[in-house]
Amino acid sequence: MRLDDFDPNIDVGDQRGRDGGMGFGGGGGGGMLLGLLPLIFSRFGCGGVAVLLAVVFFMGGGLPLISGSGLVPTGQVGQTPAGSVVGGQTAAQRACKVDAASEAACDAFTSANKTWKALFAQAGQPYRAPSLQFYGGQGQSGCGAAQAAMGPFYCPSDNGIYLDTSFFDELANRFGAKGDFAANYVMAHEFGHHIQTLLGTSDQVRRAQSSASRSEGNALSVKLELQADCFAGVWGAANRTRLDPGDVEEGLTAAQAIGDDTLQREAQGRVVPDSFTHGSSADRMKWLKRGLDTGDPAQCDTFSGAN
Repeated sequence: MRLDDFDPNIDVGDQRGRDGGMGFGGGGGGGMLLGLLPLIFSRFGCGGVAVLLAVVFFMGGGLPLISGSGLVPTGQVGQTPAGSVVGGQTAAQRACKVDAASEAACDAFTSANKTWKALFAQAGQPYRAPSLQFYGGQGQSGCGAAQAAMGPFYCPSDNGIYLDTSFFDELANRFGAKGDFAANYVMAHEFGHHIQTLLGTSDQVRRAQSSASRSEGNALSVKLELQADCFAGVWGAANRTRLDPGDVEEGLTAAQAIGDDTLQREAQGRVVPDSFTHGSSADRMKWLKRGLDTGDPAQCDTFSGAN
């Protein structure tokens, strides 16, 4: 995929090389259980992590990756304001030039930001950009600890997309999803969660989950994740002229590789649909392709019973 160079004024933070010094803060048993994320991931993969998070939610720990209870948002952890110049470089120029993976992530972030800013303007809706926060191994977010085992994630408390770029190596080597568009799809998916926050969808889902059963809460999570996949496709469609041959296939391969059923089958040899939190491989591919085919956010209504 042929993307322009990143905007040097995007809001980028860099926690790499710093001690994260983290716990998950107060609230139920979430902090203790979530401290086991690296072990769970090494033994059972992303599927095991998803099951653990569901257990935390229904043990009364709330949504520890969303609540931010007792935590300091990243924007208050001594980061340089976006666009400020130190030593002749902005924060983005310093963080994005650390290595090739960082630069590629910043390029994709910039592209998604431009695309959604334009789409919101066309719809006459106000738009607020998220931030991109790099960390290495562990870090701190407005939603709690950031750990590499969690993979890339979006925190609605501080509107930050959190990324340990080593995930892209794992995406290619462990999951077999190689290519730049596979990595760009991941960035676009997390950006899709920011769009859901701006539209109020994320808040609606969290309110519904607070009174839902475990299986109902998981089903709502799946719908939210599949919509983010569709929004990633919308971004791809808006930048179709920049796609190289094989890019769409790279994205679909990535979506297939990280479907809940595929991950559960790999981790435990069986599939438990009620425990899905992100959607099956087939559904993730379906909704990414719908966004790519239509380029229309209105076609990403995963919550309608008509889909």
